[in-house]
Amino acid sequence: MSTTAVDVRDVSKRFQLAKERYTSLKERVIHGGRVKREDLWALRDVNFTVAEGETVGILGRNGSGKSTLLKCICGVLQPTSGEVIVRGNLAGLLELGAGFQQELSGRDNIYLNGSMLGMSKRDVDKIFDEIVAFAELEQFIDHQVKFYSSGMYVRLGFAVAVNMDPHVLVIDEVLSVGDERFQRKCMERIKTFQEEGRTILFVTHSPDQVRSICDRAVVLDEGHLVAEGPPGEAVRIFREHLLEASDVLNQGSVGQTPAVSEEAVADEAAARSFVQEGLRPVRFTDVRVYYPGMEERPYLLTGDALHIRLHFNATTVTKGVVFVLELRDTGGNCILRTDTDILGQQIDVPEGTGAIEFRFATFPFLDGAYEVHAGIQSRLGGVVFDWREPAASFEVMHPGRSTGIVDLPVQALMVEGPMAEVAAGVSQTVVPS
Repeated sequence: MSTTAVDVRDVSKRFQLAKERYTSLKERVIHGGRVKREDLWALRDVNFTVAEGETVGILGRNGSGKSTLLKCICGVLQPTSGEVIVRGNLAGLLELGAGFQQELSGRDNIYLNGSMLGMSKRDVDKIFDEIVAFAELEQFIDHQVKFYSSGMYVRLGFAVAVNMDPHVLVIDEVLSVGDERFQRKCMERIKTFQEEGRTILFVTHSPDQVRSICDRAVVLDEGHLVAEGPPGEAVRIFREHLLEASDVLNQGSVGQTPAVSEEAVADEAAARSFVQEGLRPVRFTDVRVYYPGMEERPYLLTGDALHIRLHFNATTVTKGVVFVLELRDTGGNCILRTDTDILGQQIDVPEGTGAIEFRFATFPFLDGAYEVHAGIQSRLGGVVFDWREPAASFEVMHPGRSTGIVDLPVQALMVEGPMAEVAAGVSQTVVPS
């Protein structure tokens, strides 16, 4: 029977914001030093538990209360009401350079952080070299951290957090500052923690990271917990909630180039004005999958053509529309993400109904079930008009004997021995000497 590692009970957090600021002594005297304040509730009655050994992701748009929640869990902030119970020692990586003293060296900050986690100098001595090696800061460890770059900050902070042998690891959205190689290194360490049965709380804006790393996810919106469940379901609700709130979601379109045209900027501004008025001018009406022989069998054969048709309705003329297509396996792994912009299609949608079709001349995947996820967004990816997850599904059956994921063309030729000359006559294969 699993033990609860983190128990968040009816947690609310209120901040008081000053409505006016007095800039002169005269104003302060006139108002008696009193400043009008208004309440901002960053969290409202949040309840959830995290089992020992579980990895839980926290999703939410900017300002939803994710970081405030993690700070309450780590003890950096005290809830206005409610309580957080953590069983075991906890290490947190909340924000860039959190807990570092600017005038101290990296070496001194390692020992300082260790003492804050209840470790003796002897305990830190044992893992000091591992921390420095993981952070890759051998040449800079005796320099003051105020001279560190943002990437160096993250490397040192993460190295300290994961090497202090915590039972519970709390990570806020900071790893995106590091380079791609270090991000992979961090993900490998997180997966090692999972194998060791550690508990992890993980905040990220990447749905793919939530799918691949987390056992479960919670969704926050304006300080309220609006969903809790499997990663795929939480991601779907997260996106739907953004749409209902007439918010914008930056998908980070792969096809976007640094050079942005004036036309694209104008289209983006028009799209934002639509959502600010609570309008979604382009929405899906249906998503269908077509393949040869679909009337006779409920699956397509490996190598068959595959067409995915997105039906939509536009209530007004909308310029710079991008249709997004994702294919995922049953484990939630993305096997393809593309869109009409990447494929060189600039689309201005007229008023009325229509459909766009993504066509695969051959679908080379072997046996399995696959999901179709589809979206409609602005040209620069900052505004999402609609998102369906999943929008459709299909199955593939491989009639051959090969196993694996993808059916790749392959030949087997004898290149040495008595049959080599026969093989050479069949294929113009160049054999290295």
